[in-house]
Amino acid sequence: MDMLSDVVAVMRTGRPRSARVTWHAPWGQRFPAVPGSAGFQVVLQGSCWLVPPSGDPVALSVGDVVFFPHGHGYGLADDPSTPPAGPACDPLQEAEPFVSDTVGHGGPVTVTLCGGYRLDSRHAHPLLGTLPETIHLPARLGRHPELRAALDLLGNEVGDPRPGADTVVPALLDVLLLYILRAWFEEPPARAPGAGWAAALADPAVGAALDAVHRDPARAWTVQTLADRAGLSRAAFSRRFAALVGRPPLTYLTWWRMTVAARMLRESDAVLGEVAARAGYTSEFAFANAFKRRYGVAPGRYRRGEMSASSGMR
Repeated sequence: MDMLSDVVAVMRTGRPRSARVTWHAPWGQRFPAVPGSAGFQVVLQGSCWLVPPSGDPVALSVGDVVFFPHGHGYGLADDPSTPPAGPACDPLQEAEPFVSDTVGHGGPVTVTLCGGYRLDSRHAHPLLGTLPETIHLPARLGRHPELRAALDLLGNEVGDPRPGADTVVPALLDVLLLYILRAWFEEPPARAPGAGWAAALADPAVGAALDAVHRDPARAWTVQTLADRAGLSRAAFSRRFAALVGRPPLTYLTWWRMTVAARMLRESDAVLGEVAARAGYTSEFAFANAFKRRYGVAPGRYRRGEMSASSGMR
């Protein structure tokens, strides 16, 4: 898999949820913080205001996307002066993959589409940790056409469910998450959090090395072989990689291998030798020692859910 796909695959857990809400003015709604999640809001019809916990309200219009990568709370309203009600229903608490609701009667209409994703903080990629609390992607003619197409498909499926929607909607939500992240990292504002990782992904040399590591983590990579893949000298590659990624090449490689191994342990019944090989180890003993250094517990205990209190990402 490529790096961005891997980032989403290792952190996502459970099924995403979505809700389509028709609001009749006046209305205001508070959405509480949901730790261990990410969410989005899209304006399908009309307009509204995003009311962040701090800072000025932000005007939203049709097609605007707002993404909350760290599950922070916020408010939406027809006007910044409208008192918020709430907290709102959390779509992640719904039993169904998508729901529809109507709030108020008679006033001007705004329709929004929201979605939520459960995240496993133990395997969060450092790329995501650098993202700001709120990402606003305004609708602009000709920009991010694949994102707009996914939004149209998702809005239609949630607004008019048909046979197969229970499968289509979660798939579209995963696609939408990737498109949102792609749009941000392709054009992050200057000096925005995450700009370093955007530069890493855009850099031909570092991007080539990251792609190689993610597509084949079990390969016996060295700084030299990664530098060869990047087309740079060993010293120049090491400096550029560390400057953009925030850690040396082999440190990142080891971290990613352990992340891959942890995912296999929690999501498959693969034997330890298979997990070790996928993580680039020919010895189960060496792999088990490396895994315990990373997560604080042996692979078998990790598989049984016995996590160390100090096993967060480092």
